[in-house]
Amino acid sequence: MGDCLSSQSADDLSLLNDSDVASLPGEPPPPYQEREAVPVFHPTPSQTRLATQLTEEEQVWIAQRIGLIQHLPKGKYDPGSDHAEKKLKECVICMVDFVSGDPVRFLPCMHIYHVECIDDWLMRSFTCPSCMEPVDAALLSSYGTH
Repeated sequence: MGDCLSSQSADDLSLLNDSDVASLPGEPPPPYQEREAVPVFHPTPSQTRLATQLTEEEQVWIAQRIGLIQHLPKGKYDPGSDHAEKKLKECVICMVDFVSGDPVRFLPCMHIYHVECIDDWLMRSFTCPSCMEPVDAALLSSYGTH
């Protein structure tokens, strides 16, 4: 029978060490350092880039989009008291049923979604996921009427 467990090579423990910082054999590995997460943005629906990789024009465009999203009304989900309205509704983005008190955002087309779900969606595509109505056109026309 073989004795496969008795021999350990020196590099067995090297796999556990962080590849960025090497430690000498016999020394403990360097302490864990948490790295700050860099936000990810979507300059176009099919493109994902780190915030540090965006051009100045893309940064301005994303800031404008965030500003428009913040102007959309928010509220808490209320299933209503009417039995017809009590049917379970779900966020079509995450496909999770709304629970009373969930933070929701209302689009101009009157569809509602979880705030986190729709904000992420609108950063990629500025249309309603249900009816494909452009959200920015409705927002801009509402500014023109006031």
